[in-house]
Amino acid sequence: MFEEFVEERIEGDGATLFVRRAGPVGAPPVVLIHGYPQTSAMWHRVAPVLARDFQVICPDLRGYGRSDKPPSSVSHFPYSKRSMARDIHAVMARLGHDRYLVGAHDRGARVAHRLGLDHPKHVAAMSLLDIAPTREMYANTSARFAEMYWHWFFLIQKYPLPEHLIGADPEGFWKLKCFNQARGDNPFADAALDEYLNAFSCPDAIHASCEDYRAAATIDIEHDDADQGRKLPVPVQVLWAKHGVIETCFDALSLWRQRAEMVEGEALDATHYMAEEIPNKIAARMSGYFARNPIHAEASK
Repeated sequence: MFEEFVEERIEGDGATLFVRRAGPVGAPPVVLIHGYPQTSAMWHRVAPVLARDFQVICPDLRGYGRSDKPPSSVSHFPYSKRSMARDIHAVMARLGHDRYLVGAHDRGARVAHRLGLDHPKHVAAMSLLDIAPTREMYANTSARFAEMYWHWFFLIQKYPLPEHLIGADPEGFWKLKCFNQARGDNPFADAALDEYLNAFSCPDAIHASCEDYRAAATIDIEHDDADQGRKLPVPVQVLWAKHGVIETCFDALSLWRQRAEMVEGEALDATHYMAEEIPNKIAARMSGYFARNPIHAEASK
């Protein structure tokens, strides 16, 4: 995976992140942010396509993969989307990118949402895969949603309940959660799956990912509530799976238009793991959208 990509660790904002990157010097920068319970490896079929025309940066979020897993707190702030977004912004700044594009999936798309709210002058446009806004998803919980996204309610339980149960069989839990979201199939390349399972076998990664969800149900919603009346000013493309919870339980475009000024999007014939199932379509949708929302400021130093 990721042939011709540089691999390095770059200091964020309180955590050092593992980063893969490639692409023509001087081309517009795009940061691709992964979801739960994966790593930057989820972009291995999309990133090389985008790297023909963009500088592509693929970090592991704090708490995931080969990135740092800092201690949490009672408020869960170290795993808030604000903290994670600060890491991403700091990494991009250290790479010399003052303004950049964002492609993101799942939890990474929630980080991207906060990134655009907290650092709007630095984000030119974003493409988000298979999410609706966190606050609205919790507020509009239904029995069907709870059944399909049971992990949202399991992972937020108090420490150490989910950590203990997941830790008894990390691989079994990972496959149960992810294969079920892929309609019982395995859409993952062997090398990517090996990386996911190896990373998720670490107790610190299990705990950090639980903290990510605990933050989403508490402090992230507090941050969102404090932003009421202030819409995301960044152009947003939303792509979601026809065979997933967003299509089944939510009106994605309507919810995003409550939270962002400029929104467009569509459902695609895939399950939740869109970037690995239909990578060429995802790369084409992202590159086309980014081309229509170019970076007007200096892209790189």
